[in-house]
Amino acid sequence: MDIHEYQAKEILAEFGVPVPRGGIAFTPEQAAFRARDLGDQRCVVKAQVHSGGRGEAGGVKLCETPDDVREFAKGLLGTSLVTKQTDANGKRIDRLWIEEATPIDRELYLGFVLDRTSQRIMIVASGHGGMEIEDLAEEDPDRLIRMIIDPAVGLAEYQARELAFRLGLKGSQIGQMITVLRACYRAYRDLDAMMVEINPLVVCRDGSLVALDAKMSFDRNALFRRPQVGALRDPGQEDPRESYAADHGLAYVGLDGDIGCIINGAGLAMASMDMIQLAGGEPANFLDIGGGASPERVCQAFRTVLSDPNISVILVNIFAGINRCDWIANGVIQAYKEVGIDIPVVVRLSGTNVEAGRKLIKESGLPIISADSLADAAAAAVTAQPQSIAAE
Repeated sequence: MDIHEYQAKEILAEFGVPVPRGGIAFTPEQAAFRARDLGDQRCVVKAQVHSGGRGEAGGVKLCETPDDVREFAKGLLGTSLVTKQTDANGKRIDRLWIEEATPIDRELYLGFVLDRTSQRIMIVASGHGGMEIEDLAEEDPDRLIRMIIDPAVGLAEYQARELAFRLGLKGSQIGQMITVLRACYRAYRDLDAMMVEINPLVVCRDGSLVALDAKMSFDRNALFRRPQVGALRDPGQEDPRESYAADHGLAYVGLDGDIGCIINGAGLAMASMDMIQLAGGEPANFLDIGGGASPERVCQAFRTVLSDPNISVILVNIFAGINRCDWIANGVIQAYKEVGIDIPVVVRLSGTNVEAGRKLIKESGLPIISADSLADAAAAAVTAQPQSIAAE
């Protein structure tokens, strides 16, 4: 789960990271008030969207007066910001962060991420901040400093000091950097984060370190024990399909195809999407209904998949272990009655109570296409597409 820049700054500030003064605004008048509240000085207006590259896309501006802030906010709020990290629709701007301008001497990059190879938290840092880390890694990977943290020890002071030296910091800046690194590590560890990024971490002209921008993302599976983090979620910044699925406890990832998938088990879901592509089609989503799916849960999965207007056919692929095929069959039949399905549905059942499930499908009298194998199901879903398009 991603959060906004200002939310990440508030969290990091609580752990001891220095951040510029600022305030959130939802209207142009409130933005101007925030600017006046910062005093008689220049300030920066930042669109709060879950995407990088906001400055290049026109979502960040240095303003001289509160009136300038108001006019910029008026043209920004309610619009969509399209960056190189968004699709063509962009992200809607509903809030702005008004921040005091910071006199910059140097820009650094600092990130804490999960390194799956070592199964450890990794610090990624560079003396060239302000760039997207992907661009930096591609253009000059040697400028990136990587450091692994042993979870049994935590971030050792010698590691933090070494990193500060390698970034070219001197004098009191070394102690400040140690404070920033320790604060970021504690925030990552204590809040079940997946990423903590400060880009740029600036060295001001007076020698102090300030987090000028910040990003944090969190493990959704741990939100049940981090309600304070879950409360920061902004559904307006999420794919509407994924937001709907999350609200109903379904594991869903939207894709660009038109064959909707309802599968149990992440591995089977990945294999099903591969088979669809091998058969010449494109999956519209990843959806894992999980084990022990009741007919009501299956029905909800249909609603989730059909919330995508691009869907032309649905493939249901179930290998029942904890699940039962008769439950799934009842769920498909219930979905036809409650949801109003008017596109082809291909169902492949295997495992517990498979014969009972197939019998329910067969005797339902519904136009459900049955398949015995995954390959047959994928081929049937692709073949059924033109029928759906012709009907439209």
